[in-house]
Amino acid sequence: MKKNRYLGRLVLTVIAALFAFGFLLPTVLTISNSFMTQSEISANYGKVFANVSGSDGKAYIADTVNLKFIPDKVTFHQYIAVLIRSPEYLLKFWNSVILVVPIVLLQLVIASITAYGFTRWRGKVRSFLFFFYVILMLMPTQVTLVPNYLVSDWIGILNTRWAIILPGTFAPFSVFLLTKSMRRIPASLIEAAKLDGSSEWQIFKDICLPQCRSALYSIAILVFIDYWNMVEQPIILLPDAEKQPLSVYLSTINSSEVGLAFAIATIYMVPSLLLFLHGEDYLVEGIAHQGSVKG
Repeated sequence: MKKNRYLGRLVLTVIAALFAFGFLLPTVLTISNSFMTQSEISANYGKVFANVSGSDGKAYIADTVNLKFIPDKVTFHQYIAVLIRSPEYLLKFWNSVILVVPIVLLQLVIASITAYGFTRWRGKVRSFLFFFYVILMLMPTQVTLVPNYLVSDWIGILNTRWAIILPGTFAPFSVFLLTKSMRRIPASLIEAAKLDGSSEWQIFKDICLPQCRSALYSIAILVFIDYWNMVEQPIILLPDAEKQPLSVYLSTINSSEVGLAFAIATIYMVPSLLLFLHGEDYLVEGIAHQGSVKG
């Protein structure tokens, strides 16, 4: 019996390791390939990047793909080109920061206040509004692009950063998660604070927000990753290429700049990875608690 249990754990561990390897493979290959030369990329990936040429205009193009994790010759040429010789890449990077950071901060502020209202306000109207929020959350971004375009054009913010920031600020996803998290706070704790003379603002600031720290971290991470990788919204609402984020620019890099694409993608992954590693425990805790809450 004990032997079967160990065997079962071994099988599950192997399966989990295979899934982990599959998920990490693109990231590892992107990082390792960013240190390869253009000619080595052409030789390894063959017809996938058939238009890539070497420094002399000629390159060997293999018929099969050769996935390599260690470059034959480590080079920092791609990073030098991205960080020093081509400021346009850094400009696009900072465009992403300017768009995403305000969205995350403003969405947390709006969602916190709205979620507190949904938590403290009881009644049928509240239930209807919350259900309406859930319906909006289920709509994919592509469905709301046309209404956002029309409204942005109507109020005169089309082709400005506000056309991206404002819709992101009032996204319903964070409101849903924070409302579920605040409902986990014991009612006796809030009633005790009211008996001590605390105002609604004090209850919100000193009790609800600290109790929802895990949810706030998890929302910040998820919202950041979501908008850090957005493509459709900037293309439609921000047609000016100089204002578009790096996520859009990555999709326009042609096959002759594959090495640069790997280097840019590696740099582009750094903020998301750092944010995830910093708040990984909060992310898991914040999401795990949402399913145990009743509406």
